[in-house]
Amino acid sequence: MDIQIGRGKTARRAYGIDEIALVPGARTLDPQLADTQWQIGQITREIPIIASAMDGVVDVTMAVELSRLGALGVLNLEGIQTRYADPEPVLDRIAAVGKTEFVPLMQELYAQPVQPELIQKRIGEIKDQGGIAAVSLTPAGAAKFGQIVAAAGADMVFVQATVVSTDHLSPQSVSPLDLAKFCQEMPMPVLLGNCVTYEVTLQLMQAGAAGVLVGIGPGAACTSRGVLGVGIPQATAVADCAAARDDYQRESGQYVPVIADGGLITGGDICKCIASGADGVMIGSPFARAKEAPGRGFHWGMATPSPVLPRGTRIQVGTTGTLEQILRGPAQLDDGTHNLLGALQTSMGTLGAKDIKEMQQVDIVIAPSLLTEGKVYQKAQQLGMGK
Repeated sequence: MDIQIGRGKTARRAYGIDEIALVPGARTLDPQLADTQWQIGQITREIPIIASAMDGVVDVTMAVELSRLGALGVLNLEGIQTRYADPEPVLDRIAAVGKTEFVPLMQELYAQPVQPELIQKRIGEIKDQGGIAAVSLTPAGAAKFGQIVAAAGADMVFVQATVVSTDHLSPQSVSPLDLAKFCQEMPMPVLLGNCVTYEVTLQLMQAGAAGVLVGIGPGAACTSRGVLGVGIPQATAVADCAAARDDYQRESGQYVPVIADGGLITGGDICKCIASGADGVMIGSPFARAKEAPGRGFHWGMATPSPVLPRGTRIQVGTTGTLEQILRGPAQLDDGTHNLLGALQTSMGTLGAKDIKEMQQVDIVIAPSLLTEGKVYQKAQQLGMGK
């Protein structure tokens, strides 16, 4: 139902992940029977969780380890790893700088040009160690480095920007990336994003996307919503884009996964995104807390170093455990940030969902008090859900 903002302007109510809850049905099942597998192109993964292509989250070591553990990590090919042969001193500087000097430092560090030979080297390092080489480029980067990535043998490519669409107007001096042509010419699956609407999701799938990323601005380190005023809360955005996926499958016979990207911290957040219609999720800050993460306990947004309009910040997330503890357990924290796979399996068992498709069909209620109801002591003592 539309809500009147004022004369001549109406709006639709949208819902964030914190505002909904999942409803148990008549059946439950043992969590060990919950099948969490999903597929992108010809690649099948046990865990429907992708680590974001952020410099504080994924480097070669993290990409390899995430692959080993049954998930996936995406390397930012326009970040620190491809601008510097030895990124360690650079990452040390980012972790050590003060709050007020942070953005100018990032703009300085990211002014160093991307080195094509380092793109080839990083992809080779991941593959040589048995990892899945999933990499990310902006549309401009895809136009410039796409052939290098193809020659290096990457396993999948994410083309990401704050908003990606097939209908993009550019100045006459700029040739925009033809997404359909790029998807057709690349020898590996190409995933496109980000978007938040039914129409754009459908257009991206029709252009040949092997997956679509959903989310504008909900990320822990992202400030796009504050800077631009643009975005749709994740529960509604995911549900709208999932509807486009289902309609596209009926029309074409092809199933293109929808990936909720950003704003997900706990196992419960992941479960609610899948219940809203997502096939998988992309998360950053939970993995930035791993001992193996390159960010030294810090996490920053991809648009933070923009020389014109930074739309991200650096947050201190700390280090809470190993990557395996965060992803597969055993959990050493009680706030839902450890053993994300176990949380998903247990939620699916509680809801009686045998696989991801059944999880997408569970009932949802609007529940803005879900995270506060009965939690007075936790909040007062900053324990569990009150941290």
